[in-house]
Amino acid sequence: MDAQSQPLAFLGFPILSISILTIVIGTVAVLLFFSDYFRKRRSEVQTIAEPEATANQKPKKPTQPISKKPHSKSHTHASEKDQIKRHHPLDANTLKGHGDEVTALCFSRDSRSLATACADSVIRVFKLDDASNKSFKFLRINLPAGCHPTAVAFADGPLDLVVAAQTLYGASLYMYGEENAKSTNETKQLTKPPLEIKWEHRKVHDKRSIITLSGTRASYGSADGSTVIASCSEGTDIILWHGKSGKNLGNADTNQLKNNMATISPNGRFIAAAAFTADVKVWEIVYSKDGSVKEVTKVMQLKGHKSAVTWLCFTPNSEQIITASKDGSIRIWNINVRYHLDEDPKTLKVFQIPLNDSKGAALHYDRLSISPDGKILAATHESTLQWLSVETGKVLDTAEKAHDGQITGIAWAPQPIPMGGAPTMILATASVDKKVKLWVAPKL
Repeated sequence: MDAQSQPLAFLGFPILSISILTIVIGTVAVLLFFSDYFRKRRSEVQTIAEPEATANQKPKKPTQPISKKPHSKSHTHASEKDQIKRHHPLDANTLKGHGDEVTALCFSRDSRSLATACADSVIRVFKLDDASNKSFKFLRINLPAGCHPTAVAFADGPLDLVVAAQTLYGASLYMYGEENAKSTNETKQLTKPPLEIKWEHRKVHDKRSIITLSGTRASYGSADGSTVIASCSEGTDIILWHGKSGKNLGNADTNQLKNNMATISPNGRFIAAAAFTADVKVWEIVYSKDGSVKEVTKVMQLKGHKSAVTWLCFTPNSEQIITASKDGSIRIWNINVRYHLDEDPKTLKVFQIPLNDSKGAALHYDRLSISPDGKILAATHESTLQWLSVETGKVLDTAEKAHDGQITGIAWAPQPIPMGGAPTMILATASVDKKVKLWVAPKL
């Protein structure tokens, strides 16, 4: 090698070293980036895959500052988000843990249990010892494969649950109960007792989906106190079932193209249905001397609305019916009439629904539920929840975005539930946002 080429070789060495060092540093940076990315992705997947691990934690109220130092910034941020979502003063609690939209809900007779039907094919029975609890114990019922639950109702016992589900083969009914149940104490602990299917019916309602289930303990006349349950299909038929045995007790048909819903009066005397037309048909359940159901017969028709009735409910004394219609009105009807003498039911009150769209047109209510004292009517339209006075029709309060999506179920607890030690009237709502919310009653 001559003297002229030696400097060039000497200069080439650092240039090659710098290139290699640059490549090494770049490789390490890329590996660190993807390592951090996949670690975050793994954490997200674990959180999504195990939603029930923290599902029952109640969103914290925006109260006085807590002196304890938060565990991490992400935890603090999540708490702040929950506080923001609880924007309404009547919002008491949220039941989380559902893997999909909640399609229906129902309280037990003593109000200590709340059953929810979820599109993830799971029925959850929450124990409500105190409505203000930070977490709630619940019993999980996994439905048979391919079952999409559409409605739920309690039968005789605290864990006797009738579930309506839609499958590829049509509508089915399942009644779940405890194995060898020896107690009917409705305050019994929900400790995960073994449940089994006590009875089932498949391909009912000509395979059409069941849209509502309504159950009550029959106390009218010579009824024996058994629970009777009405299943209402999306077609025009309604079937009455014996809660304990699953026996078909009778049928009714609205003959109105399609049903919106049907329900039984609290005393078990009447069935009423809201369907495609403006008229509401009412049937009477006739009981034999031995307490069994003798027949179901049509007895009256409520005429007065100008458009389809979307929902209805009986008052607690079973003597009145409240209807909501697409004509933008609510009507309260007296059905305590001598229909066998051709006496017609009377319209007692008419209220205009106090909701309007952006153009000022009246909106209708999707669902109704009356408080156990008969004084407050809860009503929903999409994600809006309102409370009205039954006496005056005045709006008591409104939650414009009660849920982050369509409200799919609404029910008052039949009895007050302890809340911080004080018995309180509680309303429950379900939604497509995978949540069930508990609300306290507004002041009259």
